[in-house]
Amino acid sequence: MLMFYIYDLFDEWGFDSVKRGWGSTWRRAHFVYEEVMPVTALKNFLRLESSAGVLLVVATIVALLVSNSPLARLYEQLLDVPFTVALGDLGVNKPLLLWINDGLMAVFFFLIGLEVKREILEGQLSSRDQLILPATGALGGFILPAAIYAAFNWGNPATIDGWAIPAATDIAFALGVLMLLGNRVPIGLKMFLTSIAIFDDIGAIVVIAIFYTQDLSLFALIAGSVGVGSLVVLNRLGVTRISVYATIGIIVWLCVLKSGVHATLAGFAVACTVPLRTRDDGPSPLRQLEHSLHPWVAYMILPLFAFANAGVSFSGIDADALIGPVSMGIAVGLFVGKQLGVFGFVWLTVKLGLASLPHGSTWRSVYGVALLTGIGFTMSLFIGSLAFERGAFDHLAATRVGVLVGSILSATAGYLLLRRAFESQPHTVPAGAKEGITP
Repeated sequence: MLMFYIYDLFDEWGFDSVKRGWGSTWRRAHFVYEEVMPVTALKNFLRLESSAGVLLVVATIVALLVSNSPLARLYEQLLDVPFTVALGDLGVNKPLLLWINDGLMAVFFFLIGLEVKREILEGQLSSRDQLILPATGALGGFILPAAIYAAFNWGNPATIDGWAIPAATDIAFALGVLMLLGNRVPIGLKMFLTSIAIFDDIGAIVVIAIFYTQDLSLFALIAGSVGVGSLVVLNRLGVTRISVYATIGIIVWLCVLKSGVHATLAGFAVACTVPLRTRDDGPSPLRQLEHSLHPWVAYMILPLFAFANAGVSFSGIDADALIGPVSMGIAVGLFVGKQLGVFGFVWLTVKLGLASLPHGSTWRSVYGVALLTGIGFTMSLFIGSLAFERGAFDHLAATRVGVLVGSILSATAGYLLLRRAFESQPHTVPAGAKEGITP
């Protein structure tokens, strides 16, 4: 990556002689980056997400321990520390918790947008055969959990807004559990789980935009739309400077933040305007950003979000927080609704002849993956923070209990079922290992 950034600086400064001297080196590096990168992108993604899942577990445990220790008050005060960023009369003043949820999570959704665009244009979602099975599975995994939560909370206007909480999937946790089984898991099954999670993320973005947006500021919304429109124009004109997209993207985020629409949507919208290819066959701006941001999101942003949002104090928790309609709706929705919804829709799609099972998988292994989609964790906590942030009644503890219980049950059951499904299969040698290539 350093070579690409230095070359970009030479291009900007006009050091043509240096560029010519690098000619052959650059062409070889560019070939490796553009040709090998698509082949290894999925494996790199899986490695990052699975190892990040360990950090998420650690962050969650630390948050729970701190929340139930003498440090609990300090933990709450830390999250309430206000931070202000201002330029003249224009400024943003928010506590640390909201900077994490509105600011850093916008970067997370920006990365999601980059991944979705790449997968649709040239990845595993670029053809009908590749996308129909995970798309239908994700649809079932969205409808049934939401219906289960609604059934538990029907007729209660104070809690019904949380219907989308159990419909989310935490890709880092789910892939982390899947990776515990090693090389016995077919790559097709890993791709299937990743694709379902991508569609889940798209569904979450749509839900946030439609159902969790209030008190709209028309002026700010129009300003943000103009910013996104200008990025589209720049893309069409062949502008590839990452700094241009970053600068206008920050302005768009500020406008969306002030508009009443959740600021994380700005990250996804801006990501869709970043060019995947260049006219001069140079390095892909989208891939550069995706490669650079992924470690920061996996190893810092998501664990920080987990630490800030997973802390549940068990002192004084009443029965309603443990077995009330909110916690039960979320836990049952994640553990029961997800597995039945995903597997049921996948089974129906295959039986109708619209798609086939992922290569190398069986019905038992697909059911195990369906169980893993019930690990909602960070995404469910995030949607929960939006669903009840304007409510007159505090459902924070119940939401966190429901998400933790449902996610833990799904992870445990999914791992045990998949382990049994693959226990008779030998470990496979990754492609390229005989040639000394690291997958």
